Amino acid sequence: MERILSGRSDANISFEQTRTLLRNRGFSERVVGSHHIFVRKDIPERLNLQPTREGTLKRYQVRQLRELLVRYGLDREGGG
Repeated sequence: MERILSGRSDANISFEQTRTLLRNRGFSERVVGSHHIFVRKDIPERLNLQPTREGTLKRYQVRQLRELLVRYGLDREGGG
């Protein structure tokens, strides 16, 4: 969470750790091909993530994730 929120290393965020983080924050996951779509009942936006070959997130996806976490207060300890 700290690395996502800091914005200093958007190119090196683990996809698997992000999946775990989102599930722990109450998101459910649906997989369509290589797309992993995360939804949560109280959040109108969907988060569509695709892992790179290296097993990380794409930079723009990290920015979207960071914005969503902050916008809905999920960036705080125990958020969700």
